[in-house]
Amino acid sequence: MNGTDTIFALASGAGRGAIAVLRLSGPASGPILDAIAGARPAPRHASLRRLRATAGQEALDHALVTWFPGPGSYTGEDSAELHLHGGPAVIAAVAGALAALGARPAEPGEFTRRAFLNGRMDLTAAEGIADLIAAETEAQRRQALRQADGALARLLGGWAARLARLLAHQEAAIEFAEDDLPSDLGDQARAGAASLRQEIATHLADGGQGERLRDGVVVAILGAPNAGKSSLLNALAGREAAIVSARAGTTRDVVEVRLVLAGVPVTLADTAGLRDAADEVEQEGIRRARRRAEEADLVIAVFAADVAPDPATLAWVTPGALVLVNKVDLAPAQGTIGGTAPLAISASTGIGMEALRGRLEAEAVRLAGTGDAALLTRPRHRAALTEAAAWLAEAEAAVLPELVSEALRAALRALGRLSGRVGVEDILDLVFAEFCIGK
Repeated sequence: MNGTDTIFALASGAGRGAIAVLRLSGPASGPILDAIAGARPAPRHASLRRLRATAGQEALDHALVTWFPGPGSYTGEDSAELHLHGGPAVIAAVAGALAALGARPAEPGEFTRRAFLNGRMDLTAAEGIADLIAAETEAQRRQALRQADGALARLLGGWAARLARLLAHQEAAIEFAEDDLPSDLGDQARAGAASLRQEIATHLADGGQGERLRDGVVVAILGAPNAGKSSLLNALAGREAAIVSARAGTTRDVVEVRLVLAGVPVTLADTAGLRDAADEVEQEGIRRARRRAEEADLVIAVFAADVAPDPATLAWVTPGALVLVNKVDLAPAQGTIGGTAPLAISASTGIGMEALRGRLEAEAVRLAGTGDAALLTRPRHRAALTEAAAWLAEAEAAVLPELVSEALRAALRALGRLSGRVGVEDILDLVFAEFCIGK
């Protein structure tokens, strides 16, 4: 990527449509706009123009043209938008004219990368925009919009400002030890580091809610063969997603269904029945079932009402697991299973399914959270804050003033990497590779 280039890309969806939007950004945006659309319109005012590859040539299209002089644009550079008719031939013709005038097609995420490099947003806000584009549910949209609007950036900025002040005071205590400065500056720095570390620890102890809301909650359905796991999956999904058969061992692999519960994306995983199997294919299915359950955010242990609880499924009745007794249309539900009161359902007749769905919605909200707090949404957020907290603990424990200062400086660098203002080059490609062309 070259920041001196002028770039363009289709910002609207691919394919035929009523309207297509081509975005243009870079130092030559103004002259290119003059060449293709005549004199550029007033800033941030849409103007209907006849587009031509060069003066006097046949028109390419009638388009609404908007001019955004830098730095008051999305990228911070001179920019323009061309609202074209959405036919592929029109898009190709105008894109060819832009290329002939010196612009080049943008790379994935290049518009937002330029906005970041020009100080229009920090890295967490850029990630929020990527999440907003990818949001599938209302809760994901709200979280992504909060981050894109700078909720996490403001939280980090406040912490960084406090940390910078602590570091400045500590440096002053070292550099001007002979001057008439307060004698307790070192103690203040340690106390401030302890307070900040506690705040960061509170956010790190959120149970990964932001990541779960962004990526989805994974729920594994476990049980013995013929406990009704596949019927349960189909009932929750509202369609025949898994094969249902009276023959034991029908499910050999993990069958996954994506659905939305209380605005939270949830992946339901139907797994192979737990039992001692001689068939090596079924053994592999059972191994995958156990692995999926170990990785899941929530385990549903399913028992059949007409048979005794099996030891293999009982082993998964642990704190936090959701215990179900299925097939209560055939036999009454047991009072407790593994010391837990189960939910009584019948996946085939619908008994108890409304209560189960309500319970799953509550669990999804508990695991993912849908509040207004600024949440950590990526592993790199958590890693950077964990490092910052560790350095703050070093500052608390350090005896020598120079060591306190160095620990505070390292903590500030960790926060800087999170916002993208310090040590940023090694993470830029990873972040912006998630973007589509034209954003």
